[in-house]
Parts: sequence; C-alpha cells; structure tokens
Amino acid sequence: MWRYCLRSLVLVVVASLAAGVVHAADAVYAPLWLYQGTWRVSRSDLAAGAKPDELKNQCALLGKYFACQQTINGQAGALVIFIPAAAAGHYYTQNVRVDGFASGRGNLEIAGDRWTYSSTRDESGKTVYYRTTNAFTGKNRIHFESAESNDGKNWKVTGSGDEVRVGAVAR
Repeated sequence: MWRYCLRSLVLVVVASLAAGVVHAADAVYAPLWLYQGTWRVSRSDLAAGAKPDELKNQCALLGKYFACQQTINGQAGALVIFIPAAAAGHYYTQNVRVDGFASGRGNLEIAGDRWTYSSTRDESGKTVYYRTTNAFTGKNRIHFESAESNDGKNWKVTGSGDEVRVGAVAR
C-alpha cells in the first residue's frame, strides 16, 4: 500500500513540475500571441482614398520557435521567427521570404507596451541601422514607426502608421 501511495505522490510531483515548466515556457511567448489575427494597416503616407492593407498573422509555437506567417492582401509575405534570448523580454528574430531567402538576424526588445525591433545591414562597406517601434494601445491597436540611421544615434523616420485588429484573436 505504501508503494502505491509513494508512486502516486511521485506522479503528482512530476506532473506539477512539468506543468510549471510548460507554464514558464508559455509565459516567454505570451506577448507574441498578440500578433495572431487579422489587422488593417493604415500607413501615414497612404494616398487619399487608397485602401489600407490587410495583414493576417497565423502564429504557432513549435518547441523553442515561435513563428507567424504574414499574409498581406491575400499574398504570402514572410515567415517571422522569434527565439527567446537570454534576457527576459528579448528575442532574436528572422524573416524568411516565400522564395526561401532570409533577412539576417534581428532583435526584438519588449518593454511593456513598447516593442522595438532592431537590425543592421552592411551596405557598400557601411553599417546601416534599422529600427521599428510598435506602441500597443491595448490588444487591438498598434502605432508603428520605422527609422534608419548611419551611426546608430541619429535616426531618420522612413515610415509610420497604425494597425487595428479586425478579426478575433484565435488562441
């Protein structure tokens, strides 16, 4: 009888520990699920009377990889892959286009409702810095601003706009 009780206790402890590990892993990816769904994207430079873009994110978690396939106006755009970095709220990112080419590793830092993507690219022997900031207002609205810099200090805004969720979150 005591063996049965001990075996049951061990199973309960192992199940509890496993649930804690799963819960902790889920917490790392929890903010990224905000992207899931369909969004209406209105760029600041959108011509008067022009229709906003429709961005659909289909997101999934596979092991340590979180990815969102982005479809823009019905056309597959890219697969965006997120991998947690060592520090909380930091991720490595990679965009893979439908032709199989990848953009190179980028970074994402999430600080509350402010998400900052950053990357660099070598252009003609010079490093160009890129940054896109997403400012969330609740779960259904994002204001974005993209900028680039030749020195990583002085930034030129290259685009901005707003995204509004138009479909229910499917998670």
